[in-house]
Amino acid sequence: MNTRVSTKGQVVLPQAIRKKMNLRAGDDLEARVEGERIVLIPKKERSRKGRIIKDPLTGLPVLTAGPGAPKLTSEQVAEILADFP
Repeated sequence: MNTRVSTKGQVVLPQAIRKKMNLRAGDDLEARVEGERIVLIPKKERSRKGRIIKDPLTGLPVLTAGPGAPKLTSEQVAEILADFP
């Protein structure tokens, strides 16, 4: 994927990358130079804990976890659901 540096020095990250990395407006990134590359590293800690949210389409509760989260056992799912109203 390609992007361009604006006259203000800004770079837009393509939507596919933002989605894959779970990045949102206002997230902090560490920028560094490695050889001939510019590397951007998200500074926020990734949540590896499952949580329940409302599905925006159905309004039903959905169990979700961030990218790279470990697989949940049935017992862990039951524990999370026990806290849901």
